[in-house]
Amino acid sequence: MPASILGEVGHLLGAALIRDTATRLSCPSCGSAHVAQVLGDNGGISYVCTACGHSWS
Repeated sequence: MPASILGEVGHLLGAALIRDTATRLSCPSCGSAHVAQVLGDNGGISYVCTACGHSWS
């Protein structure tokens, strides 16, 4: 049995950090990670960069 709770869940924390960085979006125009997901006009999903205003789908 691990000596602490961190020993028990340490491997889970590492996996969560890897998954978070793998799924994070960045703006194709400026490279910023400040991206919002928005609903498009015809119901599709689009993205907008809150740093530079660039939008894409």
